Amino acid sequence: MDPKSRWEQERLEGKQQRLSSIITSAERVFLRKGLEKATMQDVAKEDNVGIATLFRYFPKKDKLIVAVATRLMESQAPIFEEIAQRQETCLKKLERVFDYFVSFSGEKREERTRLLEAFESYAAQSLEPLEDIDKYNAVYHRISAIYQQIIEEGVHDGSIRSDISIQDTLSTMANAFGIFAQKLSLQKNIVMLESDMDPETQLLLMKKIFLEYLHAPDSADTPSSKLKE
Repeated sequence: MDPKSRWEQERLEGKQQRLSSIITSAERVFLRKGLEKATMQDVAKEDNVGIATLFRYFPKKDKLIVAVATRLMESQAPIFEEIAQRQETCLKKLERVFDYFVSFSGEKREERTRLLEAFESYAAQSLEPLEDIDKYNAVYHRISAIYQQIIEEGVHDGSIRSDISIQDTLSTMANAFGIFAQKLSLQKNIVMLESDMDPETQLLLMKKIFLEYLHAPDSADTPSSKLKE
């Protein structure tokens, strides 16, 4: 590689590293102060960069907020891709999807869930579409396409009952389960969701109900969902 090309490559790599560092710092600030109260000055201080440098990468706070949310969504895509590629029946793959949502408990996962919840509310209340929101939506559609692939397999492999609308049923279940998992991960902050049963047990019970409803009676593939002892 000639010196000019090497310099250009190093310059681009440096920009990407700075971009990634800013997004990581912004995530910490948004978690700590909230999307509304956090300022660009807060982010610049967290990342130890000048405010002018920050604005070169993100001219608007909304653009930075979307970048943080998009990266959080992108971190989930490989998990669903790995599940979809497994040589297993649709029912087994759905069980793994539900297990992933069950794993939302845990400090780090809870923080990310809380931030995505805040972002969805922030975006919904925005009077105009947020800048770069198409990038976030593209990741969301990518994950939806992976789930669609799993659903289509269920039509053919016989592990899912055939007397229901598979696509509508599974989409409804995935949305309900995902939202319920997110809400339970925030349970300590929402009094109305307090319960004597811990969040993981509630999710495992919901998973068991869903899988038993989906299971084709004549299929050899049976749900292995178990509640905690």
